[in-house]
Amino acid sequence: MYSFLSQLRHSSSFQRVIFIVLPLMHITGFLGLQNSFTQPLFKALVPFHLLTSLAVLLLFHTDWNRPAVFFCLIAYFVGFIIEALGVYTGMIFGQYHYGATLGPKLLDVPLVIGANWLTLIYSAGIIANQWHRSHWIKALLAAGMVVAIDMLIEPVAIRLDFWSWVGGSIPLQNYVAWYIVSFGLLWLFYKLPFPKQNRAAGLLLACQALFFGAHNLTYILE
Repeated sequence: MYSFLSQLRHSSSFQRVIFIVLPLMHITGFLGLQNSFTQPLFKALVPFHLLTSLAVLLLFHTDWNRPAVFFCLIAYFVGFIIEALGVYTGMIFGQYHYGATLGPKLLDVPLVIGANWLTLIYSAGIIANQWHRSHWIKALLAAGMVVAIDMLIEPVAIRLDFWSWVGGSIPLQNYVAWYIVSFGLLWLFYKLPFPKQNRAAGLLLACQALFFGAHNLTYILE
């Protein structure tokens, strides 16, 4: 199975297909969510979209070893647990609760939210890996990238019932907490001995930034 996936990942034809399909998924999702008639269907597809994006990302990881698997598990569970603590206490990100769009929940947190943390942390880590030799500086820069993406996500998430904030405003505390948690995970990402190469990471993060940026632009122009 691993040999088959490796051959698939290195296939130039498969890479071309993925590099066309991934942007098309985001364009189609944007159009579907912007249309009031199709929005309910596309909101139901959001968890599938997140998991598919993560699957593509992990498929393009160059070499799986135990540290790489360990990091993915840690990123998923830390992301999920910190969100559960955040929802329960209101002391980490601020007071918020999840809506129905992100799918099935455990402890009032969608199960897919850990996948979202993993996708953002891993992708930002891959991109920033080329920017500096110091693990600390790379982690600081990549964490800033993750927070910038979260700033684009927040207004869209509120509109589409991903989650909502008590009082209706996004607290600064949310972004501070995102930066601190992201930095910790990214420091671990750079310390663990596994390859930091993935051809899909930059494309996926760019697609997400453009996807949420386009939504924000349409909201401004309304």
